[in-house]
Amino acid sequence: MSKTIRIGTRDSELALWQAKTVEKQLNDLGYRTEIIAVKSQGDLVLDKPLYELGITGIFTKTLDIAMINGEVDIAVHSMKDVPTALPQGIVQAAVLPRANVLDILVHKGSTDLLEATVTIATGSLRRQAQWLNRYPHHTVVDLRGNVNTRMQKLHDNDWSGAVFAAAGLERLGFIQKNEVKSPSFVGVGEALDWMIPAPAQGAMVVVAMENDNHVLEALAQLNDIETEVCTAIERQFLRTLEGGCTAPIGAIAKYDEAQDEIQFHGVLLSLDGKEKLEIQRNFPINEWKKLGFHCAKEIIDNGGAALMERIKAQLKK
Repeated sequence: MSKTIRIGTRDSELALWQAKTVEKQLNDLGYRTEIIAVKSQGDLVLDKPLYELGITGIFTKTLDIAMINGEVDIAVHSMKDVPTALPQGIVQAAVLPRANVLDILVHKGSTDLLEATVTIATGSLRRQAQWLNRYPHHTVVDLRGNVNTRMQKLHDNDWSGAVFAAAGLERLGFIQKNEVKSPSFVGVGEALDWMIPAPAQGAMVVVAMENDNHVLEALAQLNDIETEVCTAIERQFLRTLEGGCTAPIGAIAKYDEAQDEIQFHGVLLSLDGKEKLEIQRNFPINEWKKLGFHCAKEIIDNGGAALMERIKAQLKK
């Protein structure tokens, strides 16, 4: 345990919280650590929607390069930001126990979603499409930046509300029951239990170099098997549908201990939310390894292939 494990992370408040969480767990096991923070291109370019930047893994690529160059030993990420195909030589080393998977609507306390003039802010195609599917008379606008930046923008603009991942707000201590309180915004939070989360939402993943046995042995002690299995199913569903294209895709897998089965719910929508293809299935736990693939293939064979082609064409414009 003599080697100091250098932990790479983005420098946002949430990313640092995640890195410090991993650091504490490694320290508790007797490992020495050092946190090294860097800025990703996704953090630096905030004036364009993510899909327009055309870079897979925009929040993770900088740390991948730092790891390959030997500047850091591991990297900690929100798992939903990590591409389903990791760079050569880098492997998934640990998935931590999952936090809240839901999305949450944050507003100033007076939002009436039945009104026609509602404007909702989110930088996620998945959230935009699901919102418009449920509320086709609303307007959605792009919202980029770390949690604090987005909270400030919500405060500064005349929007009806903005959609966040509940896990991020909870990790930063911004939400207590239904109240949301950040340094720049005070308001109300409403859990969106009808919105299918991003694949692996609420989960943290740690990646490392595949030949670094010391680090891999350390991180194996942090891994949560149930979260690893459920996120693997969701990311397999995403990878099979996506084919390298960003699209409004949601997926959630849950383990039902009483029935010893996986409950899966996946969705693919058009960008405007008018088309929605979804699948809900329960599978015996021993079938989990191909579950995401089979569910995605069912979507693909029932209109998903044509819908993905239309999405790709729209995003190229």
